[in-house]
Amino acid sequence: MPTTIIAGNWKMNTTLNDAKTLIANMKMRLEAISGIESVVCPPFISLAAVGELLQGSSIGLGAQNMHPEEQGAYTGEISPGMLASICQYVILGHSERRQLFGDTDDFVNQKVKAAFKAGLRPILCVGEQLQERESGNAEAVVETQLRGGLSGIGSPGNLVVAYEPVWAIGTGKAATPDVAQDMMAHVRSVLASLYGADATGISLLYGGSVNPGNTIDYMREQDINGALVGGAALNADSFVEIAQKAAEANA
Repeated sequence: MPTTIIAGNWKMNTTLNDAKTLIANMKMRLEAISGIESVVCPPFISLAAVGELLQGSSIGLGAQNMHPEEQGAYTGEISPGMLASICQYVILGHSERRQLFGDTDDFVNQKVKAAFKAGLRPILCVGEQLQERESGNAEAVVETQLRGGLSGIGSPGNLVVAYEPVWAIGTGKAATPDVAQDMMAHVRSVLASLYGADATGISLLYGGSVNPGNTIDYMREQDINGALVGGAALNADSFVEIAQKAAEANA
């Protein structure tokens, strides 16, 4: 069965001191929650410090992006090897990376391959824009992103896939559980076409205005195995409550 994962993407928020405070305010409460895996993804500058504070805990640590090359003249970038000694997870293909920084399916694919090679667990993000959904192309867009991001990868390993409808990210306009489940079922079928029975073990996360009030509704859907949380992950009480709701739904 897929692992239930609640991952917090802090994006470009929190100073180093803010990050330490946020972890201090949620660490013990997250560790007390059983039946799920909690993951936090702070900015690069805080990874090492947060990693030290989480040492020996059950909470996973992830980066928000990385470059596929191991080293070289890539000013401002972070390599897989730089992350592998600190993190367990890395978010790849987030819609903000695709839209704002031009990450293509091919470039995301290079990153996924590099993450696996480095021993990192990739969280591959896919999702359609509003006009793509309204035109009836949502499933085709997500399938193209999935197949492109996983091209040439013969085994899913410990892959995680996050479905984030772009129109629901940071807008407060979350997809309904039914809409999310329909797309998750499609994602699962595409993964099954690539990996057969191994696809059943891939954790599928929903992302897009997840909050404590809607978590249980999502988690009750058959093909939703957790959440990639944005804004609510910056509030310790909210993130802990989301994790608690996820555990409750699993009980």
